Formats: sequence, structure tokens, C-alpha cells
Amino acid sequence: MSSSFEFQYPWLLGLLALLPIYALLRGRLGNAAALRFPSVELARNVGTPARSASGRLWLFLPLLAAALLIVTLAGPRTAHEQTETQASGVDIMLLLDVSWSMVALDMAQPAEHVTRFDIAQSVLRDFVGQRHNDRIGLIIFSALPYSVSPLTLDHDWLVQNLERVHIGSIQDLGTGIGDATASAVKRLVAIKNTKSRIIILLTDGDNNVGEVNPVPAADVAAALGVKIYTIGLGQEKSCPMPAFEPTTGKLRLGANGEIIPTITLRPANYKVLDEMAHATRGRSYRATNRAELAGIYNDIDRLEKTDVKLRRYTRHTTLFQWPLLAALATISFDLFLASTWLRRIP
Repeated sequence: MSSSFEFQYPWLLGLLALLPIYALLRGRLGNAAALRFPSVELARNVGTPARSASGRLWLFLPLLAAALLIVTLAGPRTAHEQTETQASGVDIMLLLDVSWSMVALDMAQPAEHVTRFDIAQSVLRDFVGQRHNDRIGLIIFSALPYSVSPLTLDHDWLVQNLERVHIGSIQDLGTGIGDATASAVKRLVAIKNTKSRIIILLTDGDNNVGEVNPVPAADVAAALGVKIYTIGLGQEKSCPMPAFEPTTGKLRLGANGEIIPTITLRPANYKVLDEMAHATRGRSYRATNRAELAGIYNDIDRLEKTDVKLRRYTRHTTLFQWPLLAALATISFDLFLASTWLRRIP
């Protein structure tokens, strides 16, 4: 909100220019002393006509009162400009895979101990920060889905909960993409009067557990008006899964800070992700590094725009009472002087 000073009828201020003209037309600043002489001969030797010392004040007070009344008529006021935002947001449910394979380091730079999950968590945090007017929820999953945050506009709270998540947050092993998708659809359709509903599914594996298959879950989503964007993580080659501590998600390093490999992870088959996106008229993506993943979320951000309408209005506070009170005080003071110290002698 911004404030400024203005006049409702500024053209009336032009009348102020008449006041000095009036003073000049009077031809003098005060009145000559009014004394009677018994003979003209006595007055002839006086020389320059005497002027009363109070003449300047006598003329100034009425001019000041007139100027204040003109300012009053011009309507001084302050203008407070305000803007209201009316947003028609998108309901977004984020699905984040936290299965053990997300601890792989194949998306990081060489010698950089940054897991797939670390990169996904960082990019998700940035994505949430860009969607100010959207309700966003978060579901993590491995063998089972777990709701971290319902759909909310409190994105700070959502990010705080996202930062508490780590690999091992869900003890059950496996990757239940279908169950997680069905859970997200259920939460989205429970919210009425929304512009659109989307799911952003991020995973590095295949569906291998659960009661619901991914493609039928996507068909249900399509029937209910939910669009799914799928993102497959990881290099298209085998890589080792480093040892880590499931209670904290932290890597276990050797004595010299080296990675301790465990099993070998094979490239995932992302055909099912393509089918899910196609069924809901969404898009399917692949990310093999941090830059690609950030670019994918930027692309989704561009595709799923929020309608924002700005309504601007101005609230005025009138100030005419202050110059009016000053004018009345000036007139009262002038009348007081005229009846006391500046009383004119006939």
C-alpha cells in the first residue's frame, strides 16, 4: 500500500493567484492615520503621509484567511492505493520416492556424496517456493505411502516437514507407485472448487509391491480430472548402492571417507511412467542429474500456470477540516484585534 497527498479540485488553487493581485491593487500595505486638522496649512508641512504600524497585519490576516479557505475548497486529501490479489490456484500433490535405491550417487558430480534423494529434496524445495498461490501436499512412499503434508497454502510448514524426511523414514521395503498414486488422487478429489488438480510423481524404480497397479490408478485419476506428471530418476546404467544408516539417512563412509558399496542397482524400466502420464494427458520426464531435474520442475511450473487477478483501488482520507479550522482561527483573531488593540479611531 502506498500513500500520497493530493487535491480533489486542484484547479481551485488558481484562485490563490488573485490574492497578491488584490494586495497590489489596493496600492498600499496599510491605512493612513486618520486625524483631523483644524487647518490644511498644518497638514501641508507633515510631508509623507503617515501609515499605521498595524496596517501590514491588518491586510495580512484577511489574505491569509482567504488563502486557507481556497485551500479548503480545493479538497486536500491523502490517497491510499491498495492492491488485492485474487488467485485461482492449482492443487498439486507431490509424490516422492524414499525407497532405499534413492540413496544412489549416480546423479551427483564425481567424488560428490550427494544422493538422488538429496537432489530431489533440494529441487522440490525450490519448486514449492515458486508456487505461492497453490495448495500443495506431499506424500512419500516406498512399499507404503505416507502423508507428510495435506494440501496447504502454508508452504513454509510443508518445507519444514520435507526437510525432516530421509531415506529410511518408511521401514517397509519396496516401491509402491500404484498405491501412492491412488492415495494422492483420493486427497485431491476431496478438495472441491479448484481450478485444476495435478500429481507430480518422482521415482527411481518400478512398481513391485502394493495392491493397486500404477496404470489403472492413472486411469482413475484421468476419469476424475487429475493430471499426472511423472519423473524417472537415475542414469541408464548399473550403479552401486552405498551403505547408509536407515535411522538418519546418512551415508556410511569408510575410514578414508570413501563410499562403502553394497548391492548393484540396475537401470529402472520407466515404460509404466510413460503410460501413466499419457493416460492423464500429462507428461513423462527423465532426469539424470540435478540440472535436468530442476529444468523439469521449471517446465511443469510453466505449463501449470496459476490465474492471478489484481484489483487496485484507492481509499481517500479528507483533510479539508484542518485549513478550514485555521481559516476560522485567523478570522477570529482578526476580529479580536479589530475590537481591541487595532480598534480604528473614527
